[in-house]
Amino acid sequence: MAAHPIIGRQISRAVRNGAKLIVADPRQTMLSQIADVWLRHQPGTDVALLNAMAKIIVEEKLLNTSFIEERCDEFEAFAETVTAWDMALAEEITGVPAKDIAEAARMYASIAPATILYAMGITQHSHGTNNVRAVANLALLTGQIGKPSTGVNPLRGQNNVQGACDVGALPNVFPGYQKVDDPKIRKKFEKAWGCKLSPSPGLMLTEIFEAAHSGQVKALYLMGENPVVSEADTKFIEKAIPHLQLLVVQDIFLTETAQLADVVLPAASFAEKDGTFTNTERRVQRVRKAIEPIGDSRPDWMIICDIAKHMGAKGFDYESPEQIMEEIRELTPSYGGITYERIGQTGLQWPCPDLQHPGTPYLFAEKFTTPDGLGHFAPITYSPSAEVTSREYPLILTTRRSAFHFHGVMTRKVDGFNVLRDEEQVEINPMDAAALDIEDGEMVKVVSRRGAVRAKAKISKMTPPGVVSMTFHYSETRTNVLTHSALDPIAKIPELKVCAVKIEREIDLDAKYLGWGRG
Repeated sequence: MAAHPIIGRQISRAVRNGAKLIVADPRQTMLSQIADVWLRHQPGTDVALLNAMAKIIVEEKLLNTSFIEERCDEFEAFAETVTAWDMALAEEITGVPAKDIAEAARMYASIAPATILYAMGITQHSHGTNNVRAVANLALLTGQIGKPSTGVNPLRGQNNVQGACDVGALPNVFPGYQKVDDPKIRKKFEKAWGCKLSPSPGLMLTEIFEAAHSGQVKALYLMGENPVVSEADTKFIEKAIPHLQLLVVQDIFLTETAQLADVVLPAASFAEKDGTFTNTERRVQRVRKAIEPIGDSRPDWMIICDIAKHMGAKGFDYESPEQIMEEIRELTPSYGGITYERIGQTGLQWPCPDLQHPGTPYLFAEKFTTPDGLGHFAPITYSPSAEVTSREYPLILTTRRSAFHFHGVMTRKVDGFNVLRDEEQVEINPMDAAALDIEDGEMVKVVSRRGAVRAKAKISKMTPPGVVSMTFHYSETRTNVLTHSALDPIAKIPELKVCAVKIEREIDLDAKYLGWGRG
């Protein structure tokens, strides 16, 4: 409800209308309180939980045999992996009673249609790709995919993340997820753009700062990104930036990262420009300008085109976002039938390959986008998070969003939101607070192996014993100073959801240096 309030309310409405709900979340949330089954697993133990559910489904023969036989491959190797799982071990690792895991597995497998929704709690781990594969295994196992109201549905972290990825804002693909190392694809784009294109994939965002620090990347052009606050291990980000010869930041506010830039380019907000956004269900929707750009700000596409033309590049003589959309349509098969006229008031969902196509409300109805068209099971083994607790750092920190702020670049500028929540809090279970002699509302120091921040303690049973929770919206309290930059080896996403910390009382720190203790 906090991270995705609109979808959260739709889930709540579905429950009121009789739908069953399973929630897997270490924290107590509004949705966990109305769930039929709440799986309160330890942060970072998703694979253990999901494999245990798969074991129950396989052993109790709740699987969709015909779907597996007709549309899947590699089931035998997968079944061998999950049936070898010990439910007692799963309970020990996850902290979830085996009977609750079994109840959830039976519920998901026996009710159709059933859908899986997940957000950053699944992906922001050093094993995030395996987490997603384990989720997909459940959908394949039960045939809960390729039909209305089913599937594996990632909830995107920003309103146009889907659209940015669709049109090539990834280092290994051109628009439409067409691979840069495919000679045929590359030739198509070289002909359209009139230039030679590299066959080598580039770097992920999380790799760029490592490369900047080592001198491999010399210039960086950032748009709508504030890594000094939002990336893991932000102290390293701040160390890497001075190694750049040039940093350009294009944003709607002077962010913490923009304050370190050599050049700042003022961009227009969503309300000041025309274009499209593509949402989490692949729906391409129009964005219509409501006001003129304020001050010297301009739409991103205009700024980019002007810079390109000043650098002598050809092919940047666009006159409108619609003209750019037409080029996207011509080069991107999944967007082939999407025009401004056809988008209308409700939008179109890709793939929409031609002007007669109505759009695609759900994927994989007939086949999967694999070379053989089959869904491939992935035998996944559990591995712990990159950083675990120790005697010195006995607590797990997991990050989350607040319902009142997003990343903080925009919402922290709104007085009304700051009235609702104007400072960072570290949520701590009453058992841990008692053991540390911490009182509610007391200022404490949260320390990891990478740094420390001050925050106000909020004693709450919403966070389980052994776990503390913080948001990352407040530049005054940069939570991501604490977080671990260990990356998933495939997606290169950092492990923002698990790091080891300790909490120190500020009064105890005073006593240490002044020679007096708590009376």
